[in-house]
Amino acid sequence: MPKSPRAAAMDPVSLSATSSGGPRPDLVDSTRPATLTDQVLRQIWTQRTISRADIARHTALSRSTVSDIVAYLLTTGLVAEAGVGASSGGRPAIMLAFQDDARVILGVDIGATHVAVALTDLRGRVLAWQHRPHPVQADPDGTRALVTDLCASCLAQWGGHPQRLVGIGVALPSPIDPQHPGRVSDLALPQWRGHHGLQKLQQTFGVPIMVDNDANLGALAEQWWGAGRGINDFAYIKMATGIGSGHIIGGRLFRGASGVAGEIGHLAIDPRGEPCVCGNRGCLGTLVGAQALMARAKALRADYPDSLLATGDHATGDITIAAIEEAALADDPLALEVVSEAARHLGIAVAGMLNLMNPSVVILGGGLSRLDDLLLRPLRETVLRRTFVSSVVAS
Repeated sequence: MPKSPRAAAMDPVSLSATSSGGPRPDLVDSTRPATLTDQVLRQIWTQRTISRADIARHTALSRSTVSDIVAYLLTTGLVAEAGVGASSGGRPAIMLAFQDDARVILGVDIGATHVAVALTDLRGRVLAWQHRPHPVQADPDGTRALVTDLCASCLAQWGGHPQRLVGIGVALPSPIDPQHPGRVSDLALPQWRGHHGLQKLQQTFGVPIMVDNDANLGALAEQWWGAGRGINDFAYIKMATGIGSGHIIGGRLFRGASGVAGEIGHLAIDPRGEPCVCGNRGCLGTLVGAQALMARAKALRADYPDSLLATGDHATGDITIAAIEEAALADDPLALEVVSEAARHLGIAVAGMLNLMNPSVVILGGGLSRLDDLLLRPLRETVLRRTFVSSVVAS
């Protein structure tokens, strides 16, 4: 699955989501509750083409209410009439079609060491894509400037009218409390001084800004576009510089009391292990995060003198996570040992999560997920030994 749409995991058909700046005035129906308009629009988006009568049947709204809402939606450009449908003996129904290209969304993925921006249509198709490595954790001001530049670059690359931009979704490697959406964790992003400072995006581009934790948005993206479609209860685990999880329960994102649900990286796996930034020892993030894997590969290098990671440019210097992935895909024994160890540690955490929450599927994302069975096989073996009831684990 392409990584880019995950950054734009905004609800593509919601007209009333809470965000910095509020909804676009030209997309607000002030004559009736927004939930009714969203309900009708969602039906059209899901079905792609549908008649007014079928909308009424699916939503249990009266035909007159549906007709009024559709009349409004036709003025927004989000919906258009698309000819007549098949007749069953009566008057043929006029079909309605959702206009995927009526608006566009910018999705911003801010990782620990990169910024990526995707411009998508309302069906999640990527229209433009920009990516830059950047020391995000150490340079908040530079990160904010880069986000603005890459957003502008994507819009220019696309070439459409800026008025068609409906919103910007931003993924951050930090817990986000919905009650205080401007704040970030001092532990996750200490140099950011407790605030993401991205409100200027709303002033620059004139659209609502929605900010959330990257793993939460990964879960939403899988629900909308990926392996979580049609599944009401699943967990998404993102493996990158750090490790986090997002949880869909009963079809909705679960945030917890203050927005920090899903911090699986701070589950203690080895109480005697290495110190973690959270103050505990042996947290999953100290064993599975990118820095942990690079350090482990470096520590084992002497035991595998013929490894790709112990020869050439890697003989004495640092080992990158990309080098570990490439070596593992080439069946390098040192890389396979590092990946297997990480999978077993992750399996312990996943098994505990399965025993506690019983999701039907666990979806793995992030860089390491491209290792597929090299990671999944030892992970599944660990999970099966440690769970009361098994679930599907997929990447």
